[in-house]
Parts: sequence; C-alpha cells; structure tokens
Amino acid sequence: MVREIVRHPPPMMIMRYVWPLCALFAGPLLIWFYHRYGRKGAEDTPFAATVAKGALHCGAGCALADIICENLAHYVPGTLKYFGFGTLFSEELFATWTMDYIFALLTGIVFQYFAIVPMRNLPVSDGIKAAAKADFLSLTSWQVGMYGLMGLAHFILFPALFDARIDAGHPSFWAAMQIAMLAGFATAYFPNWLLIRVGLKEKM
Repeated sequence: MVREIVRHPPPMMIMRYVWPLCALFAGPLLIWFYHRYGRKGAEDTPFAATVAKGALHCGAGCALADIICENLAHYVPGTLKYFGFGTLFSEELFATWTMDYIFALLTGIVFQYFAIVPMRNLPVSDGIKAAAKADFLSLTSWQVGMYGLMGLAHFILFPALFDARIDAGHPSFWAAMQIAMLAGFATAYFPNWLLIRVGLKEKM
C-alpha cells in the first residue's frame, strides 16, 4: 500500500495517511480500490466510489483512534476512570468505547480540516466548523456499525469460543475489529452519500 502511494500519490495530501490506515482492516481489497479509483490520474470515478472514499476518510480516523485507545485501555486501564468507568459505567467496554469515540471524533475533525480547508480556502475557525459538520454524522454512523459488531463479539462470540471476554491483548480481538470496521463502513456509507450530495463533505 505504501509503495503504491509513493509511486502513485492521491490528489489530496491527507489521503496519503488515510489509505494505509484503512488498509489495516480492508487489506488487498483496498489496494485494488486505490489502484482503480484513489490514485492521481484515476478517471471515470463513479459516484458510488466517491462515496466509498469519503467513508474511508472517516474510517481512517476511527482506525487510528481504536488502535491508540484499545491499547491504552489494555495496558493503562486506569485511564478508563476518566471516561466513566466506575461512575457512569460498571462495564469497562463502555468506558473504552467512550474514549474511542472522543478520540475518533477529534481525529476525524483534523482529517476533515485538512481535506476541506485547502479546497475551500477557509480561515481556521470556519475550517474547524466545516470539518465538524462534515465529520460528526459520518463518524458517528461508522462507530454505530463498529460498536454493534464488537458488542456481539464481546458479549456472545468471545465467551462462547474462549469462555472469557477478550480485549486488545489477544489476536482474536483484532481479527474481530477488522470485521467490525467493515461493518462501520457499511453503516457510514449512506450518511456519506448524503453529506457529499448536499455539499457538507468534499469529494475525496
């Protein structure tokens, strides 16, 4: 993926970070998609592929936040008390998801900022507002799909397979996370279609 980006970079600078992050969960399929629709000079991109790129732009922020937050929750569990564990939540998972969401939203807004501001030539304050409008619905819809599948894995699948609840210290957790990210892509697709159609989100 990285070699393909170096040889054939995408038109938007921020997308140089988006594609490798998404390759972590989409693998060879994403490499093919990038080769066909993502790199500079790609022609005849259908609107469906444009929407997919918009959703993946959101997914990259989610992926980065999940990697950081899930490992932080595993190796430094004391951080979860700042996200409601022991007060709002008796289940560590929900505090972890809260941390994930906050980090993902902030990361997503940063990614959106560097996509929108160069295209619209906005001042900083207007750029932040536009980025937040573009990312809130997209990221929230992604997290709904991802959390839904990870909830099934956490409460049903992992106890059935391992007779235990599994976290980021186990390879099976990350295998499930890859599938959950694809579920997030599915739930974020239509919101991105809508955001791009109404002009709140830029075509990637």
